[in-house]
This record gives sequence, C-alpha cells and structure tokens, in this order.
Amino acid sequence: MASLLAKLGRLWRHRSADEAAVRRVLPPEVLARLQARVAASERRHTGEIRLCIEAGLPVSYLWRGAPARERAIMLFGKLRVWDTEQNNGVLIYLLLAEHAIEIVADRGIDRHVDTQAWRAMAQRMGGAFREGRFEDGLTQALEEVSALQMAHFPRAEGEPDVNELPDAPVVI
Repeated sequence: MASLLAKLGRLWRHRSADEAAVRRVLPPEVLARLQARVAASERRHTGEIRLCIEAGLPVSYLWRGAPARERAIMLFGKLRVWDTEQNNGVLIYLLLAEHAIEIVADRGIDRHVDTQAWRAMAQRMGGAFREGRFEDGLTQALEEVSALQMAHFPRAEGEPDVNELPDAPVVI
C-alpha cells in the first residue's frame, strides 16, 4: 500500500508540473541569455553543451519507477549529444518535479573528468536551485563545463567554430 501511495504521489507531482512551471523559474529572457552563454562558451572549445529542462517525467517512466538519470541518458541520445566529432558533448538535465539534476557526458570528455567532479558540479547547481537561483545555477554549471572543455578540448587559433548541436535550451 505504501509503495502504491508513493507511486501515486510521484505521479501527481509530475503530472501537475507543466511548461508554465518551467516558465516561472526560467522565463523566455533567461532561456535566451542561457542560449547566448552556451554559444559564447562553444566558441572557446570544440565541445558541445546542451541544457535540457523538463517539468515532469512521462507517465511511462513514472509507472516503472524510472529515475531521472535514466531519462537524462535517453535524452542525451535523442538530442544527439553523443553524436559529436570528438565525443565531447555534455548534457545538463534539470527535472523540476523532483528537483533532480543530471549531468551526462560523452566518453571523450568523461575520460578526463572523474565521477566525483560531475557530482560536485550537480551539488553546487542544486544549492543555487534550492535558493531559487535557477539562472545562476545553470550559468555556474555552464562555466564549469566550459572550463573543463577548454582544458581538454581547446579551440586552436584559426580553427573554425563548427556548431554541431543547437545552443538553445530544450524545454520539455
């Protein structure tokens, strides 16, 4: 009975979260600034960074008790973050209904960054989010991912900026 109640509570939380909830914490002007920050970042390195903000999980994930990480990994593939020339794409995923943060990195960048560093980055984002500073948290994460990309995949002088993925945050 308790597990059924937990499932129903989770279902309610996710179904009551919608795009309006995303707009409240990340209005269009904030999303535009984040898009500009992604573009500026990617001019300094060869990596790709995607931001994905989802209000709530689809029902199919909820009924089987799937965690936010599973959804983030699926979106990593669906958004083609894995499909970059140097395998150095990074997805920063925020699930509002659960206040969950997931960072999924492709094998090129992941081999240079240990799991604890990704977790620490997500924890710092979580701190900003708990204080209601969503733009600040995402900006900080972008800066940290950018620093890692510049350290391991710097853009050589004169090397063209090939933008392999869109810069706009994805809102689901």
